Amino acid sequence: MTKTTLTLAERLQAWHSPARLPAIKGIRRGIERESLRITPDGHLAQTSHPEVLGSALTHANITTDFSESLMEFITPVSDSVEILLAQLGDIHGYTMRHLGEEQLWPLSMPCLLKGDDHIPLARYGSSNVGRMKTLYRQGLHHRYGSRMQVISGVHFNFSMPDSFWSEWHQLEGNGGCLQDFVSDKYLGLIRNVYRFGWLIPYLFGASPALCGSFLDGRDHQLPFERLGKGTLYLPYATSLRLSDLGYTNNAQAELNISLSSLDEYVASLRRAIGTHAAEFAKIGVKVDGEYRQLNDNVLQIENELYAPIRPKRTAESGEKPSEALATRGIEYIEVRSVDVNPFSAVGIDASQIRFLDTFLLWCLLTPSASLTEGEIALNRRNFNKVVLEGRKPGLELEVFGGEPLTLKALGERYFGELKEVAALLDACCGRGCYGKAHAQQLAAIRDPGLTLSARVLDELQQSGQDILPFGLALSKHYHQQLQQSRPRYWEDSYFDEEGARSEMRQRKIESSDTIGFDEFLQNYFGQ
Repeated sequence: MTKTTLTLAERLQAWHSPARLPAIKGIRRGIERESLRITPDGHLAQTSHPEVLGSALTHANITTDFSESLMEFITPVSDSVEILLAQLGDIHGYTMRHLGEEQLWPLSMPCLLKGDDHIPLARYGSSNVGRMKTLYRQGLHHRYGSRMQVISGVHFNFSMPDSFWSEWHQLEGNGGCLQDFVSDKYLGLIRNVYRFGWLIPYLFGASPALCGSFLDGRDHQLPFERLGKGTLYLPYATSLRLSDLGYTNNAQAELNISLSSLDEYVASLRRAIGTHAAEFAKIGVKVDGEYRQLNDNVLQIENELYAPIRPKRTAESGEKPSEALATRGIEYIEVRSVDVNPFSAVGIDASQIRFLDTFLLWCLLTPSASLTEGEIALNRRNFNKVVLEGRKPGLELEVFGGEPLTLKALGERYFGELKEVAALLDACCGRGCYGKAHAQQLAAIRDPGLTLSARVLDELQQSGQDILPFGLALSKHYHQQLQQSRPRYWEDSYFDEEGARSEMRQRKIESSDTIGFDEFLQNYFGQ
């Protein structure tokens, strides 16, 4: 048997050796949590990003996403779950103490909206970089409408430590380049997330219902039921955020982004950025001297690719993400299919993080062949079925090369292997925490009523209330809780100083521009 044909069981056995076990310690994680600023009555805030929080362009931890009203909180990379959550809590606490009467909406699907014209685009100052960020958002507004862009999620960034890669490379690397080995294995992880990733919205989807204002004037084919005056829901849905109502781009359906190798991934991504889209050409790029979008291609830039998981490499200033990947390989992966957990003040909890560690390490260690077109289509059908009716009794999912199985039976099968990975993590660094997280999620496989989406719907149905008062009650509770929270990692003085530093960094960027915006865009896309 060659080194490259080890099974999952053989890999787990190899990693359980006392000599290798310490190499697993130090899983690195980062969290990006999105949340809308709202008024006390639940409308989207129309105010600008608070100046007291510093520059949204350059602040290390507090920024905006699509809209001035859509905040994004970013932790540093950490190898400690406790420190990660302490940092996320401190970012939330400082922000809450500087929002005045405004609050943060605790759900993935948006609060009360008045239409696209009442969703202010994020602004990043007068520099070429800042103008490009706003123009990209302008393009998204014209292409898809702004409502879709203010859906919130939690992005989970994950990487294994250098010690792990060195040890695995010695075990199975066959003498090749270490970074090529790392990139190849991360792509295998990503392919397996496409295979098994329906588990994430099933367990962590928390958007089975939405405010009717989100759909005003919009066509859809979903058989919604109504609750209260203005709430629409699907009885077995897990994540409407991940359905066609949420992040979708029909033009992207035919892109065929390859995950077979890093070279093929980068090449197919570059093709997408260079592929003309007739529907977007109708918008125009520069009309009457004013830009409407960056270009009229299928993707304006790489970030427009709507994927539940992405390979990532930290880019240098002015560098395209695809260039960073092509030059230096995959550094970490970004999971984008996690809904905001409305039962956590910071949108995610420690048990979820430890299950994601387990799930992603399982996907990494499980052998991962290239995806065929048929398997890609099957995975997409399974994923869509779970987001729309994942808690339906007896729901069956397709198995590639086999007979369909119920979600429960397939989940039990996967959780048997996940249990072994959780035991590996506990053996090296978990103190039983990974086993507990596994048991908690296995219970939700066996009883759909324990999932986040079921808990949300139960609270709405038992109270008979709309999603607006439900969200507002949570929002007010977290507002008070976080305002009064004591710093656990950073004192408020850190954020005061980072806010001032971020404003200085923005001014420096603005004063260093030496070319016009048109030339800047030409240079950027000419890389």
